This record gives sequence, C-alpha cells and structure tokens, in this order.
Amino acid sequence: KNYLFNKLKSHDENYKSDKNIYFSEHHLSHAASAFYPSPFEEAIILTADGVGEWATTTVAIGKKNKLEIKKEIHFPHSLGLLYSAFTYFAGFKVNSGEYKLMGLAPYGKPLYLDKIKKIVDIKLDGSFRLDQSYFNYSTGLTMTNNKFHKLFGQKPRNPETEKINQFHMDIAASIQKLTEEIIIKLVKSIKNEYGINNLCLAGGVALNCVANGKILKEKIFDDIWIQPAAGDAGGSLGAALAMWYDELNNNRSINQNDGMKGSYLGPEFTQKEIEDSLKNNEAVFSILNEKDLIDQTSADLINGLAIGWFQGRMEFGPRALGARSILADPRSITMQKNLNLKVKFRESFRPFAPSILESELTNWFEINKKSPYMLLVSEIKKEKIIPMSDEESKLFGIDKLNIKRSEIPAVTHVDYTARIQTVSKETNERYFKLLENFNNKTNCPILVNTSFNVRGEPIVNTPEDAFKCFMGTEMDVLAVGNYVLYKEQQDIALKENYEERYELD
Repeated sequence: KNYLFNKLKSHDENYKSDKNIYFSEHHLSHAASAFYPSPFEEAIILTADGVGEWATTTVAIGKKNKLEIKKEIHFPHSLGLLYSAFTYFAGFKVNSGEYKLMGLAPYGKPLYLDKIKKIVDIKLDGSFRLDQSYFNYSTGLTMTNNKFHKLFGQKPRNPETEKINQFHMDIAASIQKLTEEIIIKLVKSIKNEYGINNLCLAGGVALNCVANGKILKEKIFDDIWIQPAAGDAGGSLGAALAMWYDELNNNRSINQNDGMKGSYLGPEFTQKEIEDSLKNNEAVFSILNEKDLIDQTSADLINGLAIGWFQGRMEFGPRALGARSILADPRSITMQKNLNLKVKFRESFRPFAPSILESELTNWFEINKKSPYMLLVSEIKKEKIIPMSDEESKLFGIDKLNIKRSEIPAVTHVDYTARIQTVSKETNERYFKLLENFNNKTNCPILVNTSFNVRGEPIVNTPEDAFKCFMGTEMDVLAVGNYVLYKEQQDIALKENYEERYELD
C-alpha cells in the first residue's frame, strides 16, 4: 500500500492519504470484468487461469449489481498452469506462447490424452487435481520435471536447435482435447447446480477460443459472454467495476449487446496529430476522403497487398478488432504463409482470423452467435470447403498449409475451422464500410485480420508506432486515419530491420 501511495503522490503532490486505496482479489476482478459489462441481469461466472493469490478456478454468481464467489480450486491444481506446462514442453514461452499451442493443435492428433490423464485426476463435475510429482512449477524454475519427460518419452523442445515435429503437434492436440473436456464438464456441472441460463467467462483460459466454441456448440447455456480482455489486463477493469457496484452499490444499466463498446476503449488521434507524426517521421503520404480511402484500400486488398489499418480508438485486450489491424484478402492460398514469414516474422503455421460482416455470418460458418471479440471458433460451412484428397491428407502437418482447403484458405485452419470476428456498423463503422465495399467487389464479406505488430512487440498504439512497424516489415500499404502510404514511395533509408530484433516467443 505504501508503494502505491508513493507512486500516486509522485503523480499528484496533493494526494494526502492512502485510505482511498482498495484491493480487489484477483479472481473477483476477473469475475467482475466478465459479468458487469455482460448483457445479462443474472449469470454464472467461470474464471480459470494460472493462479491469482491461491485460487486457480472459481465459480461466481452475478445478479444485477452484486457478485458472489461460490467455489474455488486452489494452487497448485491449475488448468492454466497445466496448459502452460505443455506450452513449455513444446518449446514455447510460458505466459505468452499458449496461443501457439492452441494454434498447433489442429495439425496433430490427441494420441497422448491417456498419458495426460495419468497426471490429471478429473472428477465428474470437472474439478481436478494435478499429480505434482510430474511438475516443477511449485518448487523449481521450470514447469516440468524428469518424471514428466520420461512419461512422454522426450525432453522439452529446445526452440533454438529443434524444429517442431509431429510429436509436438500431437502433444498440442492432446492437451487441447483435455482442456476442452475439463471445461465442458465444469460448465455442465455448474449449470446443473445453479440452474442459471447465462454463462460469463474470464481468466486467461477464457482466451482459448476453441474451447469456447465447444461450449457454445454443446448448447449447455442459452447464452454465453466472454470478457475480451479475459487475461490479467482485464483485471484492472474488473477491479474498478467491483468497486463501483459491489462496494459503492451503484445501479447497473445493462446494454443489450454488452457494455464494452466493441472494446474500442484505447487512445485515438486527430487527423492533425496523425499528419504531424507522419511529417516528423519523413513519411510520404496522400490524403483521401473516407469514401476514396475505403475504395482504394479495398482495391489494394484485391490486388494481394498486405495493409496496415490504423483507425479510431485502439482495442482493449489481446485481439486486434479492426482498429490496429493488418488486413489481407482471405481468398489467397499463399497469404497465411506470407503474412507470417514476411510481415509477422513468426512460424508459418500460426493461424489468422476472419473478420466478417455480421449479417453474412451464417452463410459462411456453422454458428449463429455474434462474435465481436474474436473469442469463438466455428466450422466453415460445408459448401465453402474444398476437401483434401487422400494424397493431401497424408502430408506432414505444416505441409498442409499450401493446400486450398476452402474458398477462404488464408483463414481456414487445417481442421476446417476459423476464429471469427463479426463486424457491425454500430461498433466499427469504418471497418464495416471496408468489409462491405470488399464484399460488393468480390462477393466475399471477409477479410484476414491480424494484430498490427511483429512478434515480440505489443500492438502499435501511436501513428509513429504504425509507421515504424510498416517500415520494418514487408507490409505494402499503411492506412492511418485518412492518410495512405505506399511502401515503394518511402525513403529506403527509413526502413528498419524488425526481423532480428526479437526472438520467437
């Protein structure tokens, strides 16, 4: 508390007392971040992450402007840490590479599921215990130990010397399958116990959009809502909301969509601020009105160009939602590989998400629920799929990347699924207009949407960030506000080498 008081005083010398500093428990913050912005008057809230204080999984009930935690699973028994242990074992960084493991899973088969169940005791209600004799995270500096490595017949992959092979793909598929099994059991049991028809999700595990899609598909609840900043960043929002409602007892007004405003809660910049920044960075640019900007960007996308799209308020959370995005044509068979290797400087298997006009969702995907925050995975409609031949099916996992599996191959996972973002005019009008224009020209209401950054860096925040990232990659075009920049028009001396700046996570 003294540390926080001193920090606050350094910002405001008139800050006199530490009596106004309040503390919110980690999982209460997560639960509040999920329930209070949700469109529900009443809901069950499931929070699952690595660990917060001692809780790793909690169940809470939210009603109107009150929240109560009902049940907890405590450290060291943690679904988040279990997933992180396999992230470490597969050679990725803990607390940042978990989404890679999820992205790798479709390339493998869950051949090691039975072995994982030897170290995880799963009860009928979804509660679980981890056999700590296989893990090292409680007492050591690594996630797993020799007993773990002996069970699976290999040591953790060294990312500097060992390439990803079929074993790592199968390990990823196995832990993903187990995670889904635990989550489905948990949500079924809490639905039966409390009889409430709405579910909210938060905590880092709630970013597992594949598992979220399985919950939706099972139709256990009438509706589900997931906090877009489900990880620890969302705890800041949750702590404030818990204070506002639980402690100060303010009335809660419920938005029928949700209270997150599309999660566009970050900074935005005026046209003058953008222009001044571009001039300071010696950029060459042209100015277009909105109609021409949309039309030109759409034409560039059709011509196969990769476009940095920097518009309006920045997104809050880990997903780019059409404000700080890199965009491309999803119909291209080479786009996924090219974006990964030439723009993002990361592994070629990493999947990209489709942004789709909300009104077109059911024409392309087997899902009938809006997904504005890119947190649900769904199968692509059968009529849009191009089945693999027997010969193609036998290819080594990552070699399947070069096969055209659907009408939108750049966003189609090898298991014919996609992580969807639905876009409406109400939440992001300019991005909606771009999708609409692209659809009018191509009969495809979808764009590739990935975060505007390279590996190891956060998503770009300012116009200067955007220009530097643009110049440090093989991105072709930058659309920042009403200003458009083409790579070939820029001074080559301004180019930066981003490829070697950060190691893989």
